[in-house]
Amino acid sequence: MRMRATVAAVSGALALSALAVPAAHADAGLDVPSAAERFGASSAKPALRAAAEELPVVTKVTINSGKDVVVGTTNVKNFTVSVTARHSTGVQDAYVFLWHGSAPTEEGMDGALVPNEEVADCKASSATTSTCKLTFTAYPGYDLYKNALAGTWKVTVGALAGNESFYWNDRHTTHRVQRSSKLTVNASPEPVKKGKTLTVTGKLSRANWETGKYAGYTGQSVKLQFRKKSSSTYTTVKTIKTNSKGELKTTVKASADGYYRYSFAGTSTTPAVSAAGDFVDVK
Repeated sequence: MRMRATVAAVSGALALSALAVPAAHADAGLDVPSAAERFGASSAKPALRAAAEELPVVTKVTINSGKDVVVGTTNVKNFTVSVTARHSTGVQDAYVFLWHGSAPTEEGMDGALVPNEEVADCKASSATTSTCKLTFTAYPGYDLYKNALAGTWKVTVGALAGNESFYWNDRHTTHRVQRSSKLTVNASPEPVKKGKTLTVTGKLSRANWETGKYAGYTGQSVKLQFRKKSSSTYTTVKTIKTNSKGELKTTVKASADGYYRYSFAGTSTTPAVSAAGDFVDVK
């Protein structure tokens, strides 16, 4: 028996929900059974069952190589999740899905990302320990059908031992799913006389999963930075905020040949981004 067979109720329900049009997510929800429905009578939390049976121990979960899952407007985002677990009888399978909402139930969940495979690819490093990998594909405008899904998601993790005992935790960890960001810069005039005024413009935008386009990110603090031609390090000149369209505009005095760029530190829903430096020749 494999983990996917053990949690067939979960995978089946989620697979069916994935066939619905995006708008149906909000209306119908995602039909996820309770722990008792997944595993029959074994409905107690893992920590409470530990006294009665030896359970697999999950020692590590790595999502997207430890990086936030960043999704744009048109291209799908593929990423891998690996689960390392151990048990005296070995580990034969693992299961992971990411979910958004208050609880992994039909009423409490408004988004889910489920693995592409029916069974995880498990490689044993010893008689007791294995690392199991699963791949995911996030579709903007479909899986991620509304902008409110950007932010912190919960991660359900399961591991199935060789003797078919199992570990399951609906809130094993969390991970961020973010709207991709872009940042531009333009310094003018070019060239410019030393001591004269430079106007530096730009725009901070991020993916809108509902429209399939990038839109300005308003009211965000962005640093204007400068790097001399002979240097490899940027220093912050000033910090300004984007306007109602995500646009940036400020002025500085030209002092030396070098590169100007805008740099955004990011938020919980949107990743950090820096514009490519715009070189200014100072005469």
